[in-house]
Amino acid sequence: MIPGPADPPEPAALPGDVDEVIVAVPDLQGRLVGTGLSPEYFRAEVLGGDGLGACAYLHAVDVEMETGPGYAYDPWDGGFGDLRLVPDLSTLGRAPWHPESAIVIADTVWPDGTPVDVAPRTVLRRQLDRLAALGLRALAGTELEFLVFDESYRKAARRDYTRLTPASSYNVDYALAGTERMDDLVRSIRRAMAAAGVPVESARAEVHPGQYEIVFRYDEALRTCDRHALYKTTAKKIAGAAGRALTFMAKYDQGEGNSCHVHLSLRAADGGFVLAGPEDGMSELMRWFVAGQLACMADLTLLYAPTVNSYKRLAPGGFAPTGIAWGLDNRTCALRVVGRGRSLRVEHRVPGGDANPYLAIAGMIAAGLHGIENRLALEPPRAGNAFAAPDVPRLPTSLREAARAWRESATARAAFGERVVDHLAHAADVELAGYERTVTDWERRRGFERF
Repeated sequence: MIPGPADPPEPAALPGDVDEVIVAVPDLQGRLVGTGLSPEYFRAEVLGGDGLGACAYLHAVDVEMETGPGYAYDPWDGGFGDLRLVPDLSTLGRAPWHPESAIVIADTVWPDGTPVDVAPRTVLRRQLDRLAALGLRALAGTELEFLVFDESYRKAARRDYTRLTPASSYNVDYALAGTERMDDLVRSIRRAMAAAGVPVESARAEVHPGQYEIVFRYDEALRTCDRHALYKTTAKKIAGAAGRALTFMAKYDQGEGNSCHVHLSLRAADGGFVLAGPEDGMSELMRWFVAGQLACMADLTLLYAPTVNSYKRLAPGGFAPTGIAWGLDNRTCALRVVGRGRSLRVEHRVPGGDANPYLAIAGMIAAGLHGIENRLALEPPRAGNAFAAPDVPRLPTSLREAARAWRESATARAAFGERVVDHLAHAADVELAGYERTVTDWERRRGFERF
């Protein structure tokens, strides 16, 4: 359910030294977009009215903020009118990058109060409502990697984002030395998030030179996605202020890509544990849940890997999934079942740093519900190297293949509805069209002189 306008928060929820309240909403790419308001206007007009107006194109644009016909709704046909941003006051807090600013994440509704069905937060809420109807709730945690470079964003842009200097000189996976050029930046990001009330669980260097991973404690799925989006914005703003650049793109170069492994578990509505059981430590419910992930993975890959670049990471030779398999604590599988008892969970290893967390986790919940509702049998776990196993079904190998599977999926249409499926399929078409009309450096190097 999308909440209606709420009563103004207690004064303690909006400190007196705050001079700006940012009302933000996640777009189709999972980025936070929005407007900064004076605290007085926020209280009187947004909380005291029907939310904040924002252009209806916000959920029908590509990464360049360009729109056009083909989405579930065409902003041009509507004269670029407004939708309404309704703040979710449970998300209200200080902006991690600026302590005198507050930020609140909003749901989007049409002027008549109807939820915008293609908004990522709405898409996730509806899958959580389906879970709740079965007496279940979802807990999630995301492990998001990024690359740090010595250059600023401005200098990186002038260089066409090439010839950049990673903030370490070699593979620094688990390293305690060799990370000195990014330690201060990472510490600033961790402290800013912690000060904003987002508990940090761990942080460490990763495989690619200049790569780091900060992990925040798991929480309710919607709250995890809100924090994920807030973290990405915070990391970029803090890096930019420090004269550095970082990227979450799935695959920057020939080295290791940026993953976004998602840990997902279910609880009963009263908090009881429902996944643990005698066989492989898994309950029958969990076995259905995992079987659903496998059955739907190809159809829903678009939600986990939404860009052309995503599939450069999901390619043979990288430490990322290429096949549809599950295993017990097996990192070569797309699904890694890990933990035991109350910590038993699924680690979904397909999403990269470019995934929209709301859509990715909505897809995982929908897949799990498909398995539960149909009581799907679970195949035996894979042992050994699933990357090399010839009988493992393959993930889609390109955005075009993933978009086709999504568009043609009866399971996706049953879970998400016709408008959401068509809307996201069109977004993939726009991404493909942009890529296919672009001449790349590879083409120039290959053909400029020799053809």
